[in-house]
Amino acid sequence: MASAESRERASEPLPPPPPAEIKYAGEYSVNPLGQASFRRLGAQLPRVLGRIIVMAWRIDRRAVVLLLACPVVTGAAAALLLAATARAMGPLLGAGTVGDRLREALPALVVIGIAAGVARVAGVVAMYAERRITPLLTTEADTALVEAVCRVEASAYAVDGFSDRQEAAEMGVMRTHVMVTDAQRFLSALVRMVTAAGALSVLNPLLLPLLLLAVLPAGVGAILTARVDYEIHYANIADRNVRGMMRWWSTTPKYGDEVRANSMTAYLIFWYRSLSERCDRRTLAAAPRTLRIALASSLVAGVFLVATWGALVWLAATDRIVLALAATAVVAVQTTLAGLSQVIINGAALFHTSLYLSDMQAFLDDASARATVRGTLSVALPVEEIRLEETVYQYPGKDRPAVDGVSLTLRRGEILAVVGANGSGKSTLTRLITGIYLADKGRVTWNGMDLAETDPATVWGHTGLVPQIFAQWPLRVRENVTLGQPRSRDDGPVWDAIDAVGMRRPVEDLTAGLDTLLAREVFGGAELSGGQWQRIACSRALYRRPALLILDEPTSQMDPRGEHQIFERIKSIAGDRITIVVTHRLENTRLADHIVVMEQGRITEQGRYDDLVHAGGTFAELLELSQDR
Repeated sequence: MASAESRERASEPLPPPPPAEIKYAGEYSVNPLGQASFRRLGAQLPRVLGRIIVMAWRIDRRAVVLLLACPVVTGAAAALLLAATARAMGPLLGAGTVGDRLREALPALVVIGIAAGVARVAGVVAMYAERRITPLLTTEADTALVEAVCRVEASAYAVDGFSDRQEAAEMGVMRTHVMVTDAQRFLSALVRMVTAAGALSVLNPLLLPLLLLAVLPAGVGAILTARVDYEIHYANIADRNVRGMMRWWSTTPKYGDEVRANSMTAYLIFWYRSLSERCDRRTLAAAPRTLRIALASSLVAGVFLVATWGALVWLAATDRIVLALAATAVVAVQTTLAGLSQVIINGAALFHTSLYLSDMQAFLDDASARATVRGTLSVALPVEEIRLEETVYQYPGKDRPAVDGVSLTLRRGEILAVVGANGSGKSTLTRLITGIYLADKGRVTWNGMDLAETDPATVWGHTGLVPQIFAQWPLRVRENVTLGQPRSRDDGPVWDAIDAVGMRRPVEDLTAGLDTLLAREVFGGAELSGGQWQRIACSRALYRRPALLILDEPTSQMDPRGEHQIFERIKSIAGDRITIVVTHRLENTRLADHIVVMEQGRITEQGRYDDLVHAGGTFAELLELSQDR
């Protein structure tokens, strides 16, 4: 019986594993608002206003002038409206016939109408200015973020938390879409509130502090609520980051075959839903806190608001204020209260925005500090020699170096083959040779110049790289070959590079030839096979006619004919450059003048093909295993 139950339990499908909890330690795992005081939080409003004005000023100065002028005009109109209201109330509430009272109040009523019209026009102009600035400002912030990420040292991608801080900065970019509107509304409401409060204080100084006390709790509540919202946002950054990556991998057509044929659909949906629910749980858990904040602030504000209206009634009932001024005071109270409420609402929105803008600015500052800035030396052609001297490189957070004490000399006209097991340091070695990474110890020199002291643009301008994982750019065929760096207006060099990899016939068969967009997801676009994409990647490197050509597994997806054509081309052009081929297909290393074998970041064997075959070492072992398949 027990055995049958055990077999039945064993036959039941195992539940899918939930997404891993993502927890970080260190500097960037701490919520920056966790220890911030209320005074410090409130002080951010002037700073964020100043930052928005500076950012907008760089985009459109005339629109900024309009945005700053409109609140002033609105405030002046509000002051004029209150003064005219006070003047109109005397005749309207005085003695005499209705006609006489209206005629006496008519000039003031006309002024009220004009003031209201001016305020409305100022609002329309402010909206026009916002629409001039906002798209450009959002584009500027978004472009700045993309540029910052593209310009950092490649080693920054391996720093713990870099990707998550980038995700937080993305939220800052999104907030730029509303921040100009929030800032303009805040300033406009502030001016209206000050104007109305000034008029109210003239009518009776007692009413103003009561109004301030009525709205202040709402302001405190709004800021505390924004703080709670940001805490939840901060807690969800890592999960949202991973969820976004998984969403792309799950839904892009490039990996649709793998998802379907391996029955991954159900688990991916479960995984995505589980991660979304985890984020939702954090958000819902904060709802009672925000409710308590809202109830407490509303209760206190209500008490003081009742006191304000009670004071106004008492002043009128005890003849401490005449009826006409009391009526004006009602308008002033309503205007001040509306202004205060808008100041609070938009001030809270600005405060909220300031948190995300601070994340964005902090990331941009950090990325700027990590940008590729080295020496000013320039690499000139021809590149006769590249030398590595006891070079060491260790990835952040790793226990041992990926490249450990490698010394190597590469000379123009030679082909170097680099072989070794996965994880032996081959790709890291090529990154050091190209200056993508700088050595932690030792040095890498081109023509005797240390890459740490050389302008990297002059190094990469003479480099052609075909990496293991290459980009399939959603560009036209032409730009996929030239990478936006055409040498001439003539397509001859492009076709030469395409011919060199055997892609002329497939490209000519495309609907628009070189002008065909290589993106099947876009209407009119086309898709290439894996091997064809790899040939295009090789054509990019050949088109550049580089002094250093690096091919990292360049033919892994090609058929034998394509592979043979690529290696024949490599041999034919090798005399003008330094060529490095990284490969697991050891038979392809026959073309090399020199072969190095890497294990655990070190060179353990080196020599010519025939010598290594008979040396009885790792190379001979790997070659035998490859031939035994």
